[in-house]
Parts: sequence; C-alpha cells; structure tokens
Amino acid sequence: MLTLYYAPDTCALAPHIVLEEIGADYAARRIDFSTREQTGADYRNINPKARVPSLVTDQGILTEVPALLVYLAQTYPEARLAPDDPFALARVQEFNAYLCATVHVAHAHRMRGHRWADDEAAHEAMKKKVPQSVTDAFTLIEDGMLRGPWVMGEAYTVCDPYLFTLAQWLEADSADLARLPRVLAHRERVAARPATQRAIAQELEGLPA
Repeated sequence: MLTLYYAPDTCALAPHIVLEEIGADYAARRIDFSTREQTGADYRNINPKARVPSLVTDQGILTEVPALLVYLAQTYPEARLAPDDPFALARVQEFNAYLCATVHVAHAHRMRGHRWADDEAAHEAMKKKVPQSVTDAFTLIEDGMLRGPWVMGEAYTVCDPYLFTLAQWLEADSADLARLPRVLAHRERVAARPATQRAIAQELEGLPA
C-alpha cells in the first residue's frame, strides 16, 4: 500500500488528487506544519528535506511532485493520466518541471524569502515582486502552454491537478486574474472532478474550524 505524507494548502494536493483519480489503495498522513512536525526526527527519517509531499512505496520513498506524478501515472497505466509516447511524456514532464522550478518558486518568495536571503529588506523586495512574477509565469501558461480544456489538450493528465494546485494560490499572491481567464476556467473544471473534491475534503478533515 502507498502512503502519502502531506500538509494542507501545499503542492502535496496534486499527487493526493491523482491517488484518488487512479483509485489507489493508499493512506494519507498529515504533517502538522503549525508544530513544525516536518522538522522533527521522525519525519526527517522519511524525507530529510523536511518538506511535503513524500510517497512511501514498496520500492522506497519518493519526493518531489513531478516524480510522484509520473510514478503514479506509470504504475496505474489503466488510468491514462500520462501518454505512452516518449515525446508526449516528455511534454508532460516539461510542463510539470516548469511548475516545480519556476511557478512554485515565484510563489514561495512571498513567505519563504529566508531560503534565499538573510536580509529582511531582501525578503520585502521578494514579496513585492510576487504579484508580477506569478502573473508573468501564469500568463505564459495562459497564452502558450494550456493547449485545450486540459493542459495537454483533450486528455486529462497529471499536469492538470498540478496546475490546479498552484492556481489555488493566485489570489493570495495578488496575481492579475484578468489576464488569466483560461487558467481560471481550467481551475474550475478540475475543481468539479469528484477525485479533486475527495482529496480536498480529506485534507480539510481535522483542521481547526
């Protein structure tokens, strides 16, 4: 059985949705960021990076969202969440790498500037830049990378819950939503899927009202 370690309102929602989409036998274990559980010895034995998500499999532990997504897609090929063709699969990986390395990092500058600088003035400069950098990143998706109703076109893939997850943060990042109508419509479509609703409901269970 698979075990997903997650925290609410993080990128771990993307593989959580995929686990529901594929109907996997899995357990979800919430890591409490409010008590810094992610930095404790027990969780660092699972993921020394002290971040989520982590996925425990029979073969070992995986971290990083793009890795989890392609693993789940290829382990459950009957769900058809990733293409078989090598070039098409590379396109999926290309998109997810952009979300991981560029879009998520732009968002993180709003509250985690300490990862890149010690100077408080630098942290404030990073925060000030977030609305522009996040809007610019999503505008590139809006205008050139979102190919149809789903990221890759007509077929729903592991790219879609990942884009949905990061698009959940647009308002908090003060992005210019008027420039992103297709991204917002995509967000609504993914939100309407039963697997998405189940994953979100599970992540909200047990949180303070």
